[in-house]
Formats: sequence, C-alpha cells, structure tokens
Amino acid sequence: MSLNSLTSVNPYLFFSGNCREAMDFYQGILGGKLDIMPFEGSPLDVSSAYKQRVMHGNLRIGNISIMASDGMPGQKIVKGGMTSVSLNFNDVEEAETVFNSLSEGGKISMAFQETFWGAKFGSFTDKFGIDWMVNCEIKK
Repeated sequence: MSLNSLTSVNPYLFFSGNCREAMDFYQGILGGKLDIMPFEGSPLDVSSAYKQRVMHGNLRIGNISIMASDGMPGQKIVKGGMTSVSLNFNDVEEAETVFNSLSEGGKISMAFQETFWGAKFGSFTDKFGIDWMVNCEIKK
C-alpha cells in the first residue's frame, strides 16, 4: 500500500478541563495561530458546565498542527502513557529555550544534553501531563 495522498501526521492531545490554558501556554512558547472551538455553539447537547470546555483546538505553527480537546462529556482522560510530542529543531539555542519553557512546572525525565546519536535531546512531562521530546541535530 502506498500513501501518496497523506499530507501530515498531527498530535491530538486530550485534557481534563484545562485544554484552553494548555494551548495558550503552548502558543506563548511556540508561536503560531491558535483556533479554539468550545462546545457552546455546537449542535451537541452538553451541560452548562461543559459549554466553555474546548471541543477542538488547533495550534498551527508553519506546516504543523497541534490539535487538542477537553474530550467528550463522560470521556475518561488518562494522562501520560504511550505517546510523546516530539519537536525537532535545527538551532540548539532555540531548542533549549523551548525545552526550558515547556518543561517549566513539569517533570524532566532527561535533561537537555548531548547524546550519542549526534544531537542535543531532552524529555519531560509538562505541567498538564503531556509527554514531550525535544531534539536538535548538532551541526558538525
């Protein structure tokens, strides 16, 4: 099978009521254009407590998108696990700045450092429970 029409693969993050706060935080560090669609105004019948939660958010940064939601009413959100958002850079200073900013208030699992594969790399779980990896090839 050939996937000649596949145009992108985008992370879709789920939060437990703090999606807007997280996406504002990510935009503040990564830049880009953020679009937020709350449940209010959608055809879905949700409780008044759920109306301001995020049904769909999209942070567009150049050719990439980070999408997110507070999930559907009743959907159980499990933090962490089997997925990380991986950011790849070609400027070490920028990569380190992003690593330090996104990891603030979170838990660093590997400090941003030189690696055996010829890059600077670090990983962490941010203050919202999302796992991240930051990688930057070292120019030789």
